[in-house]
Amino acid sequence: MKKRSEIELIEGCKAQDQLLQKELILCYSPMLMTVSMRYTDSYPAAQDVLQDSLVKILKFIPQYENTGSFRAWMKRIVINTALKSKSRKRFQFEDVGLDHIHEQQIAPNVYAHLNAVELMNLINSLPAGYREIFNLFAIEGYSHNEIGDLLNITSSNSRSQLSRARKLLQTKLLKLEKMTA
Repeated sequence: MKKRSEIELIEGCKAQDQLLQKELILCYSPMLMTVSMRYTDSYPAAQDVLQDSLVKILKFIPQYENTGSFRAWMKRIVINTALKSKSRKRFQFEDVGLDHIHEQQIAPNVYAHLNAVELMNLINSLPAGYREIFNLFAIEGYSHNEIGDLLNITSSNSRSQLSRARKLLQTKLLKLEKMTA
């Protein structure tokens, strides 16, 4: 089977070519599943979000105007679907007592021992609210105003929660540093 270009896949999906729709799904599902996993608490929930997102992508692809990154367009659909998911628990931001922690330098050797999966596991170990804001800001590149709009919180609340998420990650990394020392 010939691998088609992104433009061919998009145009084929706009024309409702089922073969190209299937190819698009097979091509992009792994990347989109990774995004979905960052915003859900379980693999089954991530699968549900992915499935709902793929339906939306195929439904709204005629509106995609080939401007900007197609991958970014699809990722935004997955993120919005995950944030609006019925199975998603509305969470309260929790105070985990990090106000006494100050920024500290973490030795580079701590990072050297972490692979991508271990780093994602550290991020996934954050409380849901912290993890969501950290992912939106640090990984997806959303601004605090955009995060506020998505989550119905203030941009200052987003900044505060990001700061706490970073402090909590820092404490986890410092523990790893002590274990590797």
